[in-house]
Amino acid sequence: MAVRINSMVKLYTLLLLAEDSRHGYELMKLLSERLDRRISASQVYPFLSLLSRHGIVSAGPAGNREKKSYTLTKQGSVLVRNLLGRFGELAYRAIVPNLTTCAHCGCKVYGAHTQKIKGKELAFCCKYCAQSYTR
Repeated sequence: MAVRINSMVKLYTLLLLAEDSRHGYELMKLLSERLDRRISASQVYPFLSLLSRHGIVSAGPAGNREKKSYTLTKQGSVLVRNLLGRFGELAYRAIVPNLTTCAHCGCKVYGAHTQKIKGKELAFCCKYCAQSYTR
């Protein structure tokens, strides 16, 4: 059975482990802060156990406490790189077709500032380019 990354909690857990080794409680705390919602132990520890069984993370003692520290293995690092590559491709496909060229400076922008000038709707990267264009 392959490990399925089918939630933001799972994806973010892997990204946090790609930054540094962490213990479960630390992961829960960081996930709660960064995802702006309460994360329970039942969302983190079974996933860490699954990752460990599949050789994606290794678990070892964290200092002199009985906490386990989880570290990505080489296989885990490859998984994260592949996930980021796929996510990057999805983002590229979603954003690039929606880029607009600024009528003033020519830069590409997502979510352009639009302004009607001489009866024509024009797209700009910012209100300052729109102001400069009208002068």
